[in-house]
Amino acid sequence: MNKVFICLSSILLFLFSSSFFVVKEGERGIVLQFGRVLRNHEQKTLVYNPGLHFKLPFLETVKMLDARIHTMDNQADRFVTKEKKDLIVDSYIKWRINDFNRYYLATGGGDIFQAEVLLKRKFSDRLRSEIGCLNVKEIVTDSRGRLTTDVLNALNKGTINLEKASSINVNSMNALGIQVVDVRIKQINLPVEVSDAIYNRMRAEREAVARSQRSQGQEKAEKLRATADYKVSIILSQAKKEALIIKGQGEAIITKLFAENFSNEPYFYYFVRSLRAYENSFKNNGNIMLITSDNDFFKYMNKMITFEK
Repeated sequence: MNKVFICLSSILLFLFSSSFFVVKEGERGIVLQFGRVLRNHEQKTLVYNPGLHFKLPFLETVKMLDARIHTMDNQADRFVTKEKKDLIVDSYIKWRINDFNRYYLATGGGDIFQAEVLLKRKFSDRLRSEIGCLNVKEIVTDSRGRLTTDVLNALNKGTINLEKASSINVNSMNALGIQVVDVRIKQINLPVEVSDAIYNRMRAEREAVARSQRSQGQEKAEKLRATADYKVSIILSQAKKEALIIKGQGEAIITKLFAENFSNEPYFYYFVRSLRAYENSFKNNGNIMLITSDNDFFKYMNKMITFEK
């Protein structure tokens, strides 16, 4: 009895635990019965919010779908503008599930990779169409925000359905159960071959401007240097002129003083001149002078010798 009770209790416990499932925060759950999505009496998909829920064991299975916002980075691709110029555009998309039933069926069981493949294809086509209607200036300036807004609306709404405007457009992402939250362009570049040509042209232009500036600077430097040299030569010549005038005036004053003093004492004047002559004659510069000792040249020297004796 105990074994039977334990077995029955285990089976009941297993059935009871299999009858409940937990949906985590950031997820939504849909219940499948024999592979079909359960719907309510209004034929709307039953979507289970985070929390504890009940299901029929073995007959129903639960599929968890991520309800958070996803970010899909697109590989930089080449696009052609209205003036037939190539641009390399790098962008990303933010999206989330807004219809779990459509999303589950369109992606083959809720495969995120499959959803992003479909989204990337439609986004690339729509962005290519929008960029083809704009020129480069409009894309990189004020029309950049309008460009992403138009792509976002086109992805969510698709083209207008004239027969039944209230129905979901098959060309929109809503047909896949996806809502595009945001579209952003991260970077717009020119192709490598075009950018290299532009950079080379800009470099050549800048080098030409630099050469022109350097030549103008050298010309101005030469003019300033010539002006400075001219002013220096004028200042030096004027200074030399003033120096010669001052020197001449000084020599004239000295000559006058000597003349006045020597005129008052002529004997002293002759004596000083003889001393200077002795000094210049007896310098050891290799010259030889032959003269008799009783010559008038040695007059004052003979007197000095006599005086010493």
